[in-house]
Amino acid sequence: MLIASFPAGPWQANCYLLAQAEGGPCVVVDPGVDAAHGVRQGLKQYGLSVDAVLLSHGHVDHVAAAREIADEAEVPVWVHEADVDLLSEPMLALSEDARGILEMMYGSTTFTPPKDVRHYEGDVTVAGIRFATRHAPGHTPGCTLLLPELDQHQLVFTGDVVFAGSIGRTDLPRGDAFAMAASLATQVLPLPDEAHLLPGHGPTTTMAQERSANQWLHPQNLMAMQAQASATNRTDNDGSDL
Repeated sequence: MLIASFPAGPWQANCYLLAQAEGGPCVVVDPGVDAAHGVRQGLKQYGLSVDAVLLSHGHVDHVAAAREIADEAEVPVWVHEADVDLLSEPMLALSEDARGILEMMYGSTTFTPPKDVRHYEGDVTVAGIRFATRHAPGHTPGCTLLLPELDQHQLVFTGDVVFAGSIGRTDLPRGDAFAMAASLATQVLPLPDEAHLLPGHGPTTTMAQERSANQWLHPQNLMAMQAQASATNRTDNDGSDL
């Protein structure tokens, strides 16, 4: 197994290359802002070819280079259906603070989507590797955990669902704290302790470490998050039909 990673762009989002071995096809996970150069360097260094691009979710810091990488290699981009529109309209799920960054870097806040976009519907097999997909909304509606089936280690590409010591924010447009709490409870906590988590930002970690040290995964905090989100929704909905 070969796995390479590097942080890219102003948000320092992690981009990953995964292959069964050097000199073969690979999967590119989350090629975001300014990631294309790093991807090409990795391809050259390890003699790899791109077989597919997999996206953990649709935020621009994880997808900005997806079209460039995928269209150049004539391969598909895989993403959850709920985040497809973010490939062309990133501001739908970003704060206004990001508008200036996109305009400065790209001259626009809209993108041309990749030529071949496919939706996760169960498992995906690319580069000879079978990936289980687990829908884990909250940070965005389309957040997806990606679990490659490998002989040696259990890896989980967690995107911005869970990090070392933290979780993804839910205060951006399309974020949902109630959904995030449910995703953490039903998709993240059942992962085995030996699983290696490869997050969208920051260092890698293990499920054992997060289960013991990540306060956001403690059951009482998940319950509090859901209760607070429910109370907020009730307040927001009061008089909404007047």
